[in-house]
Amino acid sequence: MRKVEFLDTTLRDGEQTPGVNFSIKEKVAIAKQLEKWGISSIEAGFPAASPDSFEAVKQIAAAMTTTAVSGLARSVKSDIDACYEAIKDAKFPQCHVFIATSPIHREFKLKKSKEEILDIIKEHVTYARTKFDVVEFSPEDATRTELDYLLQVVQTAVDAGATYINIPDTVGFTTPAEFGHIFEYLIANVKSDREIVFSPHCHDDLGMATANTLAAIKAGAGRVEGTVNGIGERAGNVALEEVAVALNIREDFYQASSPLVLNETVNTSEMVSRYSGIAIPKNKAVVGGNAFSHESGIHQDGVLKNPLTYEIITPELVGVKANSLPLGKLSGRHAFVEKIKELGLAFEESELAQLFAKFKKLADKKHEITDADIRALVTGTDIENPEGFRFNDLSITSNADGSVTAAISMINIDGEEVEVLANGKGSVEAIFNAIDKFFNQTVRLESYNIEAVTDGIDAQARVLVSVENVDTDTIFNASGLDFDVLKASAIAYVNANALVQKENAGEIGHKVSEHDYPTN
Repeated sequence: MRKVEFLDTTLRDGEQTPGVNFSIKEKVAIAKQLEKWGISSIEAGFPAASPDSFEAVKQIAAAMTTTAVSGLARSVKSDIDACYEAIKDAKFPQCHVFIATSPIHREFKLKKSKEEILDIIKEHVTYARTKFDVVEFSPEDATRTELDYLLQVVQTAVDAGATYINIPDTVGFTTPAEFGHIFEYLIANVKSDREIVFSPHCHDDLGMATANTLAAIKAGAGRVEGTVNGIGERAGNVALEEVAVALNIREDFYQASSPLVLNETVNTSEMVSRYSGIAIPKNKAVVGGNAFSHESGIHQDGVLKNPLTYEIITPELVGVKANSLPLGKLSGRHAFVEKIKELGLAFEESELAQLFAKFKKLADKKHEITDADIRALVTGTDIENPEGFRFNDLSITSNADGSVTAAISMINIDGEEVEVLANGKGSVEAIFNAIDKFFNQTVRLESYNIEAVTDGIDAQARVLVSVENVDTDTIFNASGLDFDVLKASAIAYVNANALVQKENAGEIGHKVSEHDYPTN
């Protein structure tokens, strides 16, 4: 039984999702959770993209103890140098070099011949090997590259010193049968006197990312690359949690296993959902809210008699405690701390007093507090805002003309409480208008969604918003959590405006993606 490595690119390719902008603090927190989950290697970012990206990769590299850290680099020496400077202090540093190889990319993006691209690969993989013991190479848009030329490309990278060869389905074009054949062909024909590990990197444009990834594993891939919850550009990347659980459930077929600690899956998924501001669909495989629900009477009857009749994945496998004891307002500090530890949630001793106070406040409003409530309480309020201001409180007044007045209390950069008033046709509009006044910047609300953390009328509310910075056309996602849906709305909108403010201050740089490439 061979063990397949897992490379997570949530912090690089996942951040290419429109509206997703992780802060450095959030990236380090996610990286630590990924290490706890058992990820083999983290693609921490694109160090050459901006000073902010460089610093994030550097801090992640310093924080990891067992997980390798990789940085992405175009086939440009300055990119490779940036990777080296950001990752040189990592315990297990890696560099990921790429260039596009398909006919359409050669002609329209790179404007280079096949021979020129082979020369670029040889030069830059060789250069990367002078700085890194482990170099990964990717031929971008590999699945639309001529197979015989793809072999030349990969052989050139291997001869230049690449250890990992990643085959990306950049635009989600391929099918499982085609993709499996590509891996079989390359593994059979690439020549090397050392072990070469092949890996897929699949996008989900045609809904086949998981199937394609598993086909590559069946064909001999030794590492998979993807993101948590499948976030990423367009339709996203392959969801790593789906691949890991598929290997676990169908180990008999794939004859391969993952290194992931599966009962950390839900914690990892919810953390990424929270920081990305992207809700997990109820029908999402493995981690969706309905993954272990049964509506049909026939299904319910079967599950009661034997869960295996309709459940191939147990809730416990991915970290859902099916019969966990809920807490209530009479629960003490010790029980609260033990519950946090049971759920595997990270916390600092210095935070306990504040967390317990929040718990007691919530317990006064809810008769029964579930694991989901605790998870949301502990991890749902640490969204980073620019230092020096925060949302404090709000009040709503209904007017005789049918309008609503919102009074928003904010703490400004000097630590002073500032109250801002604004009217609106409804409560949420009035709240958002008041927050717009506070920030004094122009944003456009793109989407506004409310979801309940748990079932019931007393559920905590998680609000997710997307806003556009009108000056730059950049989209930002943010979330807010509170027992009061209006306060959750305010928190989410404040967090979104905070990201816009950071961009306007130059603290958030342009997202350099794998599609941005110098033509010189």
